[in-house]
Amino acid sequence: MQRDAVVVSMEGITKSFGGTTANDDISFCLEAGEIHGLLGENGAGKTTLMNILYGLHRPDSGCILVNQVERNITSPHEAIALGIGMVHQHFMQVPTLTVLDNVILGLRNAREPLLDREGARQRLGELSATYQLDVDPEAYIWQLSVGDRQRVEILKALYRDVSILILDEPTSVLTPQEAEELFAMIRVCVNRGMSVIFITHKLEEAMSITDRVTVLRDGRVVATRVTSETTKAELARLMVGREVLFRLSNDAARSPAGPVALEVERLRAISDRGVLAVRDVSFQVHGGEIVGIAGVDGNGQTELVQALTGLRPVESGRVVVDGVDLTNAAPQRILRQGVGHIPEDFDDALVGAFTLVENLALDLHYTPPFSRWGVLNREVMRQSAQQVIARYDVRTPHERVKARTLSGGNKQKVVIARETSRAIKLLIAAHPTRGLDIGAEEYIRGLLLELRNAGIAILLVSTKLDEILSLCDRILVIEKGRLMGEMARSEADIEKIGLLMAGTGA
Repeated sequence: MQRDAVVVSMEGITKSFGGTTANDDISFCLEAGEIHGLLGENGAGKTTLMNILYGLHRPDSGCILVNQVERNITSPHEAIALGIGMVHQHFMQVPTLTVLDNVILGLRNAREPLLDREGARQRLGELSATYQLDVDPEAYIWQLSVGDRQRVEILKALYRDVSILILDEPTSVLTPQEAEELFAMIRVCVNRGMSVIFITHKLEEAMSITDRVTVLRDGRVVATRVTSETTKAELARLMVGREVLFRLSNDAARSPAGPVALEVERLRAISDRGVLAVRDVSFQVHGGEIVGIAGVDGNGQTELVQALTGLRPVESGRVVVDGVDLTNAAPQRILRQGVGHIPEDFDDALVGAFTLVENLALDLHYTPPFSRWGVLNREVMRQSAQQVIARYDVRTPHERVKARTLSGGNKQKVVIARETSRAIKLLIAAHPTRGLDIGAEEYIRGLLLELRNAGIAILLVSTKLDEILSLCDRILVIEKGRLMGEMARSEADIEKIGLLMAGTGA
């Protein structure tokens, strides 16, 4: 396929929301048959730009050309008619309908007012086979894994005969294995004539899957590069505007480990499906050390963290924090014992309808200086929020915005800011850098080391082996709810951890 034929050209695109300029005079082009990465930090303007191309937003100025013809795209319906499809970061699906019904939802057919489900099923089967997107058409959406739900979104676009596919942070909710399967599907789509725009903030993905990369920073294009002619370090510098450390020093300023802050004894917990998810788990975390739990997602990590933080009943065993038995204690009591908790789903830790001021004061709003005699001091809350927002670089117009309006990465920063800016003895962090861009990831990893060096005990749950190896002093490996082994960082390597993650000996 001719690679230099431009199928989409966006010229001088500017878009503001209130006093915030999301896109500032952006020009961008997509060539036929290429995978073009749109790379940038959270809040850089990537999704806004593609929402304009898909007709969800109208630009304040600028123009769009599709196949060399200027178009005024005012709705997704018009975008689809032009052959443009978009798979959103948060799937647009009806959970109580089947895969087939979700795919054909909103489409007209020749047999109206009757549905031609048999014809639709046949075409869906052909698309599934052609593009290697195997999903049961009669399965209900709520029954599917996240990876299968994403396949449904791609099938919806293919069913509508799109030739230009926009993927918005498509791996943010996928396991590494599912991400590799997605990349294989994308390559099949491109080999069959599609052009793809791949929105991401992950450098490894951009280097692995794209042909060219356009980098946005603060709503502007800073560079476009041929992927094979650039490096991860250069892209990181373009994204963040400075050099980025990919591996932090773990040993600087470290004090000897202190007393036991968390002791877990033969812990057992049941999953939502009623099966034993945590099986006789025992370990300790000392003050001034980071203990990592490595493992493939879905091996009991979620249930373990929930049991430790009072969000899931403990079937048997004990949880002791700083000498106090907190087994099956209420979450509020656990927090008051000096435990910080960064959950894997940050939406669970925020109240979307509350402002950032209110969210950052949660857990502390009943204590001085935020309140006195039961009356909130909102000015103190506001000043505190401003300081925290500045320190943690939360990208927001001001502290009074609702939490639900923030990007995913900035929501994560708010949760981390709240949990680490108060007095804690123990921090339980589940995937704290998941969904964060390279600059924020570097900052959070450095923050965890600072907290450890200040004597705080940290339990870090992560599926990122590079993160585990660079941050943790001791590493535990979990598989099917059991701890398969423990090792010091000096003894650990990816091969040894990988064998334990797979359920075999090192």
